Amino acid sequence: MPYAFTPDDVGFLTSGAGREALGSLVPSGDPLRDVGAARRLVGEERAGALLETALLRARAVGRFPDGWLWTADALEQATALPVAEHRARRLAAVAADRVVADVTCSVGVETAVLSSVLDRVVGADLDPVRLAMARCNVPDARLVRADALAPAVRPGAVLVADPARRTAAGRRVRRPEEMTPPLDALATSQRCGTADAQRQPRRIADTGDLVVSTAPGLDFALTPWAREVELVSLDGRVREAALWSAGLVDRDGPARRATVLRTDGAGYEVTDADDDTCPVREVGTVLVDPDGAVVRAGLVRQYAARHGLGQLDPQLAYLTGDAPPPGIRSFRVVEHGPYTEKALRQTLRRREAGRVEILVRGLDVDPNRLRPRLKLSGPQAATVVLARVGRGARAYLCEPA
Repeated sequence: MPYAFTPDDVGFLTSGAGREALGSLVPSGDPLRDVGAARRLVGEERAGALLETALLRARAVGRFPDGWLWTADALEQATALPVAEHRARRLAAVAADRVVADVTCSVGVETAVLSSVLDRVVGADLDPVRLAMARCNVPDARLVRADALAPAVRPGAVLVADPARRTAAGRRVRRPEEMTPPLDALATSQRCGTADAQRQPRRIADTGDLVVSTAPGLDFALTPWAREVELVSLDGRVREAALWSAGLVDRDGPARRATVLRTDGAGYEVTDADDDTCPVREVGTVLVDPDGAVVRAGLVRQYAARHGLGQLDPQLAYLTGDAPPPGIRSFRVVEHGPYTEKALRQTLRRREAGRVEILVRGLDVDPNRLRPRLKLSGPQAATVVLARVGRGARAYLCEPA
């Protein structure tokens, strides 16, 4: 179980004695030795908070600023900095003159990023521990303790929210009403922190001032207020779906967007406003596996049209062509044919393949069960793509393109 910080712990960790102890404790990876070292530095009462903070800071290295305070849940749920920076840039383009309230600020990651490009940012959270940590992490930010469903800002502010996607027991949730705070309630909450029993809650979607970071697997039909759904990936991993209400996007702009971020700077965007002229064709020189954000946003055809690719089958995300697009996973097709287990085994033996990556699309095949039945042996490595194409199953023997 992760350590449960208290406000008193935060007060100690931000004191001179706490800072000195944090500078002295370097976790060794041996739990017993580390607990003993923490107790010798600060005594048994403070050892848990000290050691947990040192461990969490070590996990955050290279991902977030050094020297921050964290809880285990806050670090796990924190928005990756490149993703937060992308959202802040979009908001700066449409809301530079408005108050932007990070109503689920936690320990302050998004508040810090928003404050770097916007002048009127407020961070808010109900959790007193996380809010105290945020005050340490982002000392110049304006922070208040407030409920996300009754944010302490005047009407007209833009609300930024990242509802928790796990229950207290750690179970992942996917329905809007199961999130904390509930996504439906966020979209209909009053935007002023003062209670007014005579006034009906106004739909935030109607005034267009809400952007929510949520789970990529959410059924977006359950969030009809969202004018744009943006799927965001970072270095090949889908990180979130961002739901943008009408006032923050162009009225005639796209309803779906895939934003592919890469730390090497070679990112791109695809939207449903792009050309989707994409043929279904026979397999070419390469198979292309589009980025997960493109697939989850339902923009495979638009991506294919941009790069002159075709689909193997209208229901498959795999694309094919004669040359791979830059910066995307693709495979050179060595040979292909109808899939049967016997035929695949013979092909792999002939190719002396002893190590095989098996990718399956549209077929009821478990790679972990199939692999031992193939009785692989040999010095070569290969990738096998098994896919339903039309009414039949096909096998593609590939190597990296």
